[in-house]
Amino acid sequence: MWLQEFDGLEGQPPDPRVWSHDLGGGGWGDGQQQVYTDDPANVALDGAGNLRITARREPDGTITSARLTTRDGFATRFGRVEARIKVPGGRATWPAFWMLGTDIDDVGWPACGEIDVMEHVGADSRRAHGTLHGPGYSGLAGGVGRAIDAGTDLSDDFHDYAVAWDESGITWLLDDREQHRLTPSDVPGPWPFDHEFFLLINLAIGGDWPGHAADEPELPAVLLVDRIRVDDLAQTSARQG
Repeated sequence: MWLQEFDGLEGQPPDPRVWSHDLGGGGWGDGQQQVYTDDPANVALDGAGNLRITARREPDGTITSARLTTRDGFATRFGRVEARIKVPGGRATWPAFWMLGTDIDDVGWPACGEIDVMEHVGADSRRAHGTLHGPGYSGLAGGVGRAIDAGTDLSDDFHDYAVAWDESGITWLLDDREQHRLTPSDVPGPWPFDHEFFLLINLAIGGDWPGHAADEPELPAVLLVDRIRVDDLAQTSARQG
């Protein structure tokens, strides 16, 4: 088992042995508005056992936020990958918990593979999205996945977002309830999900998501992460049984 619980004093950074920062702006490929920083005002522990990522408007009008990655600190091949998250809700918010193949520098994206454990758009408060991106099925209009209707506003409380990932396919779960599953026969191209992946978590603002609210974003917006856990699937099954 690998576990991050984000205990510590308010304002401290998450463990730098595990987490690094993706920095900068430029839209990130789909018209997002934020600039990612490593400023504690954008990303820090909240002193109550959570990681807090805050999107905020700076005095000069720039929107800043944060994107964390375990690219240099942790990767996994298969297992149950889960995060307990409270999404911010509100217009134009776009939080995500996701994974990229560690061979991204060698083969590029989407050949490395992308597993979106959870994406949430604030204007569509009841639904979380679980998606795969690979060669021939990538981008906002091309990924293969499904929207999960939770039946409640996901920004009202913490929820557990997970995938159970093995050689045969990937299953998405919301609060331990299986939502959908994809296997190599379900995608219109190669299946690049049989090697190591690292984790990412971020809070984007705006962007070109279909149907995304074009209104002025409601800021500040806060994404809270209570824990992130990766288990061997055999251990997970034994624990649940």
